[in-house]
Amino acid sequence: MRFEECNWMDIENYLKKDSRIILVIGACEQHGYLSLLTDVKIPLALADAASKETGVILAPPVNFGVSPYFLEYPGSIALRVSTLMNVVEDIISSLYHQGFRKFLILNGHSGNEPLKEKLNEVLNKLDELQINWYSWWVSHSIEKIALENEIKPAHANWLEAFPFTKVCDLPQEKKIPPHYKGLMSAKETRKVFTDGSFGGEYEVDQSIMNQLFQAAYLDVLNLLNFDV
Repeated sequence: MRFEECNWMDIENYLKKDSRIILVIGACEQHGYLSLLTDVKIPLALADAASKETGVILAPPVNFGVSPYFLEYPGSIALRVSTLMNVVEDIISSLYHQGFRKFLILNGHSGNEPLKEKLNEVLNKLDELQINWYSWWVSHSIEKIALENEIKPAHANWLEAFPFTKVCDLPQEKKIPPHYKGLMSAKETRKVFTDGSFGGEYEVDQSIMNQLFQAAYLDVLNLLNFDV
C-alpha cells in the first residue's frame, strides 16, 4: 500500500495499528542501457512485494540521490550530500511527528551511503525512532548467488537488469571492465566507462534474476520484523 493510494484519514487509521513504514531512497542517473530510474525501480519493487505480504505502508520514494560523477550523462540528476541529508531528515521528522516509529529504508544507490551518518544523528534526537537500512546489492544473500554463478556484480551490468529496469535490447557481448584509479570528475567518468556499464555481462538468465529478487525480498521481510 502506497501513500498515493491513501487519503490522510487512511494514514491515521493505519497508525492506530502499526507504526512501521518503508522509505525508498534511490537516484536518477545513467545505468547504461537500463532505465535512468533503475535505483528507484528495484527497491520500490521489493517494497511493493513486501507491503503486499505484510501490509506495511510505503512513503513516496526519494527519486534523486548523490550522483555528481555521472553528470556528463544526459538525464542524470545529482543532489549534494547535504541536500539529501536534509530532505531525508525532514521526511523522517514529519512522519515521526505523526506517529511513525519504525522506518525501513530501502536504498537503491551506493552514492547515498553517507546518509547513514545523518541518520545516526537523527536517532539521537528522536528517542523512540528505529531505523533499519538495506542496500540490496551488498547483502550476503546476493553475494552468494553471484559467487555460485561465477558472475561479478557491477553498476549497470547484469546485476540490475531486471525485466522492469530494461528499456531496450541489451548488448550480448561481455564488456571488459575498464581500469581506473582514484576519484574522477564527471568528464573523466564518461571517458572511462563510455556506455555507462562498469563491465561484465549485460544480462544473464532470468532464473538467476528471479533468485536475486527472491533473496532480496526475504531480506526485506526479515528487516520489517523490528521486534526480533
